[in-house]
Amino acid sequence: MTAKIRRIVLDVLKPHDPSIVELSQRLASLPGVDGVNIMIYEVDRKVENAKITVEGTDLQFGAILQTVEDSGGVVHSIDEAVAGKVLIEDSRTAQDATIFG
Repeated sequence: MTAKIRRIVLDVLKPHDPSIVELSQRLASLPGVDGVNIMIYEVDRKVENAKITVEGTDLQFGAILQTVEDSGGVVHSIDEAVAGKVLIEDSRTAQDATIFG
């Protein structure tokens, strides 16, 4: 049995349409999804760079990826993945101070 995915954080390049409101609603309607957070961190003439966080009890990564792509988005990277029985929040370490200042 494979552990259930609880959180996925994606770096996505998306067109202005659909809006982040509409995209978040599409993602939130997927089975196993409890919540979606989309934050735009850069805007260009035709596209937006977004950080998309999806949390739930049993996320289906393929369905999330397909929804983003069907909405015109491209996943640049998977920035975080959490699986298992509980969500574990990231802890700051000495390495983080070196990397992130």
